[in-house]
Amino acid sequence: MSILHITTGEALYYEHVRPTSETNTFVFVNALTGSTDMWSGEICARLQEAGYGTLVYNFRGQAKTQFGDDTALTPGLIVDDLCFLLREVQPQNPILVGLSIGGLFAAQACLNGAHATGLVLINTLRKPSQRLDWINQAMVRLAGLGGGRMVMMANMPVLGSPDLLARMWDATFSDAPYEAPAATDGLLRLMAGSLGTDWDLPYEKLDLPVLILTGAHDRLFRIEEDVAEMKGRIRDVDEKLYRDAGHLIPMERPERFVLDLLAFATGC
Repeated sequence: MSILHITTGEALYYEHVRPTSETNTFVFVNALTGSTDMWSGEICARLQEAGYGTLVYNFRGQAKTQFGDDTALTPGLIVDDLCFLLREVQPQNPILVGLSIGGLFAAQACLNGAHATGLVLINTLRKPSQRLDWINQAMVRLAGLGGGRMVMMANMPVLGSPDLLARMWDATFSDAPYEAPAATDGLLRLMAGSLGTDWDLPYEKLDLPVLILTGAHDRLFRIEEDVAEMKGRIRDVDEKLYRDAGHLIPMERPERFVLDLLAFATGC
């Protein structure tokens, strides 16, 4: 567990384990509402047992990081921080693995010159549209009213598989009241900043192997025709569809997810 200082009062939290041989390091890039907890348990342990390295970290605004009240937590800042992390930590043969908008940030880092030997996009591909703008604006409004728990309460039925809904039911619908976060809250500021995200990525310029993972139960973001169109613009690409998972594939199907990462790494 380490802290990477960026400037006074600004720092990233990260955990880095180097590989035991000349293999890859999987660098995990969170979703906005995520944290290192998504990866640092079973997933990282299995990869490390196979001899691979892992690097997990939190965006400024997420848990255990340092950020000022006046810092604009924008997509550009997140991508710059990822590039800075890679330069400073220098993970061996990094494969970037991004969940949701985290995949977009990882792809943008690659296009900005960050060194990577492979890229994994988990339920990332989506096209700019009024529908997407509506979803993103609504999530920010919900976060402002009741934080991340309210966002998940409203969206999980169209994000998760039935067994994930069953697992999350009690925690989501507990008697704990929903509370509006402070204006300085990191998650709220990250979500508000995300409204400026440019989803029109030049996928044709990605010059590395890409693995696309999508979940059939992700009925909020996954539009099959759009995924197919954007996949067709990537030079070196493979796709795997999880019919029994939704948006949160690493949480829903961790064993298969790790196997897919290991298989992908053999070509990177």
